[in-house]
This record gives sequence, structure tokens and C-alpha cells, in this order.
Amino acid sequence: MALFGMDVYLHVLLESAFKVSDYVTSIEESFNTYIEQNGYPPHQLFLFTIAVTLLMVWLYRFFFMHELSMWERFKLSLFKTVRRLPYFGPQIQREVEKTLDKMAGSMFQLPPGMKYVYGLPENGLSEDQVMRAVKGYQQLGHVDWKKGNVSGTVYSGQPELTQLCTKVYGEFAWSNPLHPDVFPGVRKMEAEVVAMTLKMFNAGANACGAMTSGGTESILMACLAYRNMAKERGVTLPEIIAPFSVHAAFDKAAHYFGMRIIHVRMDPKSWKVNIKAMRRSISSSTCMLVGSAPQFPHGIIDPIADIAKLGKRYGIPVHVDACLGGFLLPFMGKAGFELPPFDFRLDGVTSISADTHKYGFAPKGSSVVLYSDKKYRHSQYFVQPNWPGGVYATGTMAGSRAGAIVAACWATMMNIGEDGYVESTKKIVKAARYIAKELKKIDGIFVFGEPEVSVVAFGSEVFDIYRVSNTLTAKGWNLNSLQFPSSIHLCCTLCHTLPGVTDRFINDVKNAVADALADPQAKTTGQGAIYGMAQSVPDRKIIADIAWGYLDCVYDIKRKDKDGPVNGMHH
Repeated sequence: MALFGMDVYLHVLLESAFKVSDYVTSIEESFNTYIEQNGYPPHQLFLFTIAVTLLMVWLYRFFFMHELSMWERFKLSLFKTVRRLPYFGPQIQREVEKTLDKMAGSMFQLPPGMKYVYGLPENGLSEDQVMRAVKGYQQLGHVDWKKGNVSGTVYSGQPELTQLCTKVYGEFAWSNPLHPDVFPGVRKMEAEVVAMTLKMFNAGANACGAMTSGGTESILMACLAYRNMAKERGVTLPEIIAPFSVHAAFDKAAHYFGMRIIHVRMDPKSWKVNIKAMRRSISSSTCMLVGSAPQFPHGIIDPIADIAKLGKRYGIPVHVDACLGGFLLPFMGKAGFELPPFDFRLDGVTSISADTHKYGFAPKGSSVVLYSDKKYRHSQYFVQPNWPGGVYATGTMAGSRAGAIVAACWATMMNIGEDGYVESTKKIVKAARYIAKELKKIDGIFVFGEPEVSVVAFGSEVFDIYRVSNTLTAKGWNLNSLQFPSSIHLCCTLCHTLPGVTDRFINDVKNAVADALADPQAKTTGQGAIYGMAQSVPDRKIIADIAWGYLDCVYDIKRKDKDGPVNGMHH
């Protein structure tokens, strides 16, 4: 019976093939008859074939091979047209200029007597003169991070560690890891920083890594490695699949490296990435999957184990962005806070980024990117073997780097040790969870998800949460404003573990919420109003223009210097 069934199957298959062949033949005959009757010369047919082929290639690239989706490109074209209209264009530009003037006004405030320097002093200043000027620069600003008033930013700030790093920096001030033959000590330190971090994340024997200048570069390196690997297997436009909450450095990588990033929605209750939606986003062009541990906006850890299973199932590299929590998560178990596996213990996790200059407490400018296998790190390398200056090879983005940063990072990790990181983790996570518990008791606001590490985000369905942010700013706090949805967060550091800081923060939030509840419909002013307005503007290019203007303000020294340019240093 089985053989009989197979014979019938083959007979039907062959009969179908003959029918298709006859159909193709009839189309061919009809086409040839049409050409003969109309007398098209061969050269026209040749040119027509080329034109149709080019058109098909263009249509394919237009619909499927662009970094932006069709909907995003449609919106860009629509809003670009609107900005060109006689009335709307000038009006929009005037509003942008008003916003930039407000930004510049807040950024250019200097104390009486202080001016900007427009050129080199005619005669070099003495050491005492330079240090007096440096003291003046150091005292600019009004936010006191030493009292725990700042979210994140300064993660340690302890005087003893500052003194140690300053001494070590002085010993290696002129060193450059680009020349390991000249500075072998720095090379050894850098390799040991990577090795120590690999052990923290339970890496295997073939694991490896590299030091970078910060979390953004670590993320860029991982994306570059996976893009290059995808290109080698013939993918024209490699795709990053990442949660909507993922760090913006992944968008930057897509922008820099000619990739497409697909943002996956989060679960509205847990604020973790939706695994089913991530699976549906996978295609033959997918070059990497991403999960955060934790993510920056709400401090939530994505389901890394589930993402790793997806990567293993489809043969796709998985990157864990632990830039924020990289020097907390590995020590949480010994600190008394149990977490599910998130690192190289999971089969499928191929890379991790972790910032030594955050909870690793090293000076700013250091991070690591780690790989489960050397083949991934090889894909991030750049080598130019034909340069007249010699064979040029670098492991990361930069050529020359500050060896002193590497040395200070090494010294910090050696000085703190595992016991020190366990103790700091215990203090920081305890403070964050206490804040989250107390904020949940305050009517009028809610906490996003279940914060497990160091970040606590909260919002309101009753009033504009940016009003609370403004009130806290007036009391000396400096928090992070978030969007989509409107919210604010506090990233706890060692500064927040000082006596009385957490209770002071909770009491200030209570008072700020009470003021907001007194008039829930009141409008937000100041920076909060700008953030609220930014979310409501459908044309995101306008927001980009404002951001560009802000970056211009950072470098501009002429806009508010009413006394005009001067040479030399005011002292």
C-alpha cells in the first residue's frame, strides 16, 4: 500500500510539472507572437529588459532594504513637506529658536567677573594661576552630588578612592595602550581587567573581551562584530532586534554601521520585553538579539534566559547589555539578593557589555565588552595591512587611548576586591528597594514594574509627573526625566547609601506629590514643560533640531558673552 501511495504521489507530481511547463510554453509563444506582430527590434527588447530589471532592483531596495520602515519614511516625507509650507515652516523655526534661547540662557550663566577664553594666553600661566582658575571652573554649578542629590552620574566619589586613582593616574599619565611594546605594564593591566570581569560573568575557557571608553563604545563594538559576521554570510542590511527600552547606543550603532534596528514592545505590567513579539520579529536578516540587565529607564531586567533560548534556537548571537548593572548583578547572590542566571552560564548568550566606570567605581572613560568565543571579538577588529605607515590594527574604535584610565580602572578593581563589591552591592540594592517600597505607599504615583537592582522609576496617572520633577529640582535634586510614557527615575549610587539620604528623598517626593495633587490639572513649566511638549510633537525631526541646537550650545562660548571675546584667563 505504501508503494502504491508513493506511485500515485509521483504521478500527480509529474503531471503537475508537465502542466506548469505547458503553461510557461504558452506564455512564451504568446509573448513571441506579440513581439513579431508589433515588430520590436532586438535593441529595444534589450534596453527594455535592462530597464525592468533596474526597476525591480530599485523597488526591492525601496521596500525591503532601507534602514527605516515604510511608515517611518512616509512620516518623514510628510512632515518635511509641511515644514516647507509658507506659514508653518517659519512658525516652527521661531518656536525652535525660542526653545534654544531658553536652553542657552540656562547653560551660559557664569558668576560675576568670569568670562570665556577665546584664545591662548600670550604668556603661559603659572601653576598657581592655573590651579586658581581650575578651582573656579570646578565650582560652577549648583547640584551637590556629594550629598546624594544626583541620579547616577557619580557612582562612588569616596575621597580615599579619589586619592588612589589620582596617584595611579599620575604614574601612567603619558602612557598609550596603542604601543604595548613601549608600555607593557598598561597592556598587562588591560588584559587583567578583562580577565577579572570575565570571571565575574562566569565565562568559559575560550571567552575573551576588550576594554573600551564607555558603555556606548562597548555596545557599538558588539553590534559591529555581529554586523560584520552577518555581512560575511550575505546579509545586505543586518537587523538588530532589541526591546523598546534598550539603550539608545543600539540606535546609534544602527545609524553608524548601516543596520536596521527593530524595537520590540514591552509588557505593560512588568516592563520586560515581550518574548513572543521578539520571536515574531526574527528574520533571515537578524544579526543579533538584545536584552538589558537592567534597562536604563525603569531598572527592569529583561528575561535574559528566554532571549538566550531564542538565540540558540535560531542560531542568532545574543548580547546582554549590563552596562548599568554589570558590577552589581554578579555580586547580588553573595549580597543576599537571588536572581536568575543572566550571564555566560546561559547557553546562547554570546556577549556582555559592562561599565567599570559605573558601579565598578573606576574613573570615567572605561568599560568592557566580553564575548563567549574569540571568533566574535575577531569580527570587531580593524586591520589595514597596506598603510604606508605600517600594518595598522586596533581592537576597538580608538587608536591612541589614555593608559592612565586603564591603570586607574585596574587599581580601583584591585583596591575594592570582591568583598568590597559585595558590600557596596548590598548597600545600593537595599537602598533602591527601600525607596521603591516607600514610593509605592504614596497615593497619586506608581512605580514601574518591580525594580530589582538600583534604578527606581515612577510616574502618575493623576497629574503631570514632570511637576514633581520640577519641585524636586528646586529642592536641589537632579533626577532623570523619561518619556513614552512620562516618568522620572532615581539611579541609586553609594552617595544614596549615606545616612538620611533615602528618607530625605522620600519625604521630598511626598511633599512634591501633595503639591501636585492640590491642583492636578495645573500645567508644567520649565524643563518639564519642554519634555512634555517634546513627547506630543509628532514630527520627531523638530525634536532632533532642538537636540542639535542643544549640542551646539555645549560648544558655543559666544552666544551669551556680552563683554565680547578676550584672550587669556580671567583671574
